[in-house]
Amino acid sequence: MLLCVGGGIAAYKALELVRRLRDAGAEVQVAMTAGAQQFVTPLSFQALSGHLTRTTLWDSGAEQAMGHLELARWAEHIVVAPATADLLARLAHGLADDLVGTLCLASTAPLTVCPAMNHRMWLHPATQANIATLRQRGAQVVGPNDGPLAEGESGPGRLAEPGQIVAALAGRTDQGAASATPAATTAVPSRSGTGATGALRCLRLLISAGPTYEDLDPVRYLGNRSSGKMGYALAAAAARQGAEVVLVSGPVHLSTPDGVQRIDVRSAAQMREAVLGALPADIYIGTAAVADYTPKHVAAQKIKKSGETLTLELTRTPDILAEVAAQTQALKLVVGFAAETHDIERYARGKLADKHLDLIVANRVGVAGNGFESDQNAATAYWQDGERDFPAVSKTQLAEQLLDLIAQRLHA
Repeated sequence: MLLCVGGGIAAYKALELVRRLRDAGAEVQVAMTAGAQQFVTPLSFQALSGHLTRTTLWDSGAEQAMGHLELARWAEHIVVAPATADLLARLAHGLADDLVGTLCLASTAPLTVCPAMNHRMWLHPATQANIATLRQRGAQVVGPNDGPLAEGESGPGRLAEPGQIVAALAGRTDQGAASATPAATTAVPSRSGTGATGALRCLRLLISAGPTYEDLDPVRYLGNRSSGKMGYALAAAAARQGAEVVLVSGPVHLSTPDGVQRIDVRSAAQMREAVLGALPADIYIGTAAVADYTPKHVAAQKIKKSGETLTLELTRTPDILAEVAAQTQALKLVVGFAAETHDIERYARGKLADKHLDLIVANRVGVAGNGFESDQNAATAYWQDGERDFPAVSKTQLAEQLLDLIAQRLHA
């Protein structure tokens, strides 16, 4: 395993990652960018890895036999952690004017990148485009996690924990094990040892969940009653089956399921940016209750009472589900959700056809004990030539049942 350490404050976590990888049985060598050396010393990695830490292309001793190419050939897997916004851009564009860039460009080994940066940098379209480019080339992306950041802000941008990274590497190793020789299989724990043997094992699932909030002014917003519980239950169930799960979440009060990469957003525009930036995937499940309209103008100051009525001018938001379904080269299956109060089948089948979905799951809202904010739900799934009813059960149970159907439809 070749670990390439980027120049961010999270570089110190890479020390723990080396220890975890070695505990899992992997041989680890480390290469550092110049920026990484401002946060952690090469000697620290040398002590933990048992190998000399590589820091430059211009090491005359190591380069007598073209050592960087030898190291690139040696690596059976390359992990970049932390991967800063700059390093992601360099990898996406194939820049090779330093050691880490050259190693990644010269190697044919699988690549895993673990982003870590300010949340605004992570959500910037340039970064999301670079991530999409790397994914399209086959790179695995682990993280970032949501939470407090070094500069005192909070959001998606924290480096995934070392345990998460090791678990993700284990899943990717298993995926290639059937075609690998015994000597070429990296010795990290298999997900199958944790019971992850479901039909979605090693697939990439992109799930949206929760509401969106469309700001009216600094105090008020337009929102809806979605709790995100169904989407989070699906994400948790898919991760238990061994899938790589990316969860794009609106504002909710729920904990991130184990083994799930979560991206927090607020508005419909942010959700669209995050969802499209997370493609490609094998399956997209759109459970989010995305606002259909957003205020044309957001007031800079709180709107004061001034009269008996208030007129708001709203504009349509982009149709994320339809946009995703149009990405036929980036997905194998697209699943939508429809929350309806009446004429459920008619509206659901209309949405299925109009948006060119593979499957839609419809449920009646406004019924006590089911739907929004409830811990249980009943639903009916529709596809072009079939349907299936799901009686009321807990959302955790319903998630398992729906994933079974989704796996069947994927291979239909």
